[in-house]
Amino acid sequence: MATSRPRTFRRLAPGLACLGIAAAFGAGGAAPRTARAADAPATPPAAAPTEKRSKGDDAAAAWFARPVGELAIELEPVDVEALRASPRTYVPCRLREGADVVHERVAVKLKGAAGSFRPLEEQPSFTLSFDRFRDGPRFHGLEKLHLNASVQDDTRLHEALCADLCEAAGVPTPRVTHARVRLGTRDLGLYVVKEGVDKRFLARHFDPANGNLYDGGFCTDVDGELEKDAGKGPDDRRDLAALVAACQEPDLTLRPARLEAVLDVDAFLTFVALERMLGHWDGYATNRNNYRVYVRPPGVAVFLPHGLDQVFQDPEASVLDPCVGLVADAVLAVPAFRARYRTRLVELLPRFDAETSLLPRMRARLARIAPAVSALGAEAAAAHAERVTDLEARLVARAASLREQVKRPDPQGVEFDAKGRAFVAGFRPQVDEGEATLEQEDRAGRRAYGLRAEKGVPVVASWRRRVVLPKGRYTLEGALTVKNVTPRRDAEGTGAGLRLSGGVRKGGASGSAPWKPVAAEFEVLEALGVVELVAELRATSGEAWYAVDAFRLVRRAAAK
Repeated sequence: MATSRPRTFRRLAPGLACLGIAAAFGAGGAAPRTARAADAPATPPAAAPTEKRSKGDDAAAAWFARPVGELAIELEPVDVEALRASPRTYVPCRLREGADVVHERVAVKLKGAAGSFRPLEEQPSFTLSFDRFRDGPRFHGLEKLHLNASVQDDTRLHEALCADLCEAAGVPTPRVTHARVRLGTRDLGLYVVKEGVDKRFLARHFDPANGNLYDGGFCTDVDGELEKDAGKGPDDRRDLAALVAACQEPDLTLRPARLEAVLDVDAFLTFVALERMLGHWDGYATNRNNYRVYVRPPGVAVFLPHGLDQVFQDPEASVLDPCVGLVADAVLAVPAFRARYRTRLVELLPRFDAETSLLPRMRARLARIAPAVSALGAEAAAAHAERVTDLEARLVARAASLREQVKRPDPQGVEFDAKGRAFVAGFRPQVDEGEATLEQEDRAGRRAYGLRAEKGVPVVASWRRRVVLPKGRYTLEGALTVKNVTPRRDAEGTGAGLRLSGGVRKGGASGSAPWKPVAAEFEVLEALGVVELVAELRATSGEAWYAVDAFRLVRRAAAK
C-alpha cells in the first residue's frame, strides 16, 4: 500500500518558517482568482439582527476594507517586564499605524488559551484596548482590536473565510482583516486582525444593545462562572440560570416553550449548524469553548461564534452526532427543533458548495493579502502555497461530505457485534503543542497512524476520533510501537498511550518497544453520549505508531 504524504503540524516560532504566510502566488507566480461568486439563493436561515450604522462604524468598515497595512507595538522596558510577569494584565504602549499615524497610551495585553498562547519572546497574540488608559479618539471608531498570530492556522485564512460565511448567513460575527505586525524592532509577520465583541459591536447588531454579554471562557458551559463583559442587566447571572433551567426541563413537551422564552431558537439552530458545517470542533456545540452569549432584553439569549481558526480540519466531521454543549444538547433533543436543525443544514448547504462559494471566498481573501505576502520572499511563498493547496483540497472534500451527510438518518451510536466489540476508524490529526509530523504509513507490516516529535521541542500531538455511545462501561483497545521516545510528563499523561479527551492517562510507553497492546477504560453516563478517543504522544523526541486495524471499542457492562 502506498505511503500517504506526511503532514507536519507546527507550533510556529520566529523566523522565516514561522512567517510562512505567503500565498500561492510567490515570486513570479500568477495571482489567484479573485472573483467572488454571488451568494447562493438559499432561504435566509434566520432573521438577522438589526444592523445600525454610525459615523464611527463607517470609519471602522472602511478600515477593515483597506489594503493590508502595518501595525507596530512599542513598549517601554518597564512595560515589557510587566507583560512578561503578568501577560494578561494591560500595560500602555504606543501603536504605530503605517509610517505616519501614532496612537498614544493604547492598552495592550497578551491573549490566547491552551494551545494558542505564546509568550512575549515568541510570536504572541495581542488584545488592544483604545479606551482603557485614555479618553481620546478610538481606533477608526473601534474600542478593541485583537491581533492573532494564528498559530493553529498556518494559512491565516480560516477566520476570514468563516467571518464571510457567518455574515452571509446572518450571524453576528466580528469583522476580520490582516496586518503586518511588529513588536519593537521585531517583525512578527502577517497577523489576523479581528474587531472586539464589545459595546460597539453589540450596537451595530442588536437593538437594544444594553443586554448582558458573556465570555464563554475556556471549555466552560453556560452553567459555569462566565465572565460578564458588558451590559446593564443583573450581575448575578440569573439570565443564564433561566437558560440552564429551561435546558434541564425533563418533559420534552414542556421544554420547547421554556426554551423559546429564554433563547432565540431559530438563531441558535443557525449558530450550531454553522459551527458543525465549518467543522469547528473547538466551538460551543462540540467542546463548550470559543463562544459568546448576548442576552437580549428582556432575557433572550443569542449565541455568537468565536475563535474560528481550527476549522475545516476534518472533512468528514459529523453534523449529526449528538452535541456536548448543554444548550445544543437540550435543543436538539426536542424532535421539532431537531427537524428544524436538519432543515437549516439543507438551507445552508449552498453556502458550502466548493466551486460557487467556499473556493471563491477563500481566493478573494487570499488575493487581498497578496502585496504583504509577496514581500516575504519566494521561500515563504512556496511554503504557504502548499498549505493553501491543502486547504483547497479540504474545502472540496468538506463540501462533498456535507452533501452526503444531510441525506443520512440521525445516528444511533456505534454498532457492536455479538461479543460487544466495534472496530473504530477515521481518526483525525491534532497538535496541541510543539512541532510534530503526523502521517499514515505501513509500519512493520501494519498500516499505522504515526506521531513524530521534532527537534527536541516538547510535543503534545494525537490522532482523535469522536464516537456516539450509549450509557455503559467501555474499553478502548489498540496496538502501539514506539521508537526513541523521551517522555514529557504532565497532568494528562506521559509518553505514548490511549485516553479520552478531558481524561487523565496513568503511565505511558517510552523508549523503544515492538508492537504491544494498549487500552483505556472509561464510562458513559448519558443515555447517548459523545466521547473523543485519543491516541497520543507527549514527548520531547521520538515517534509512536498506532495500528489502524487494532482500534476496538469493547462494551463491558451497563452503567448503573
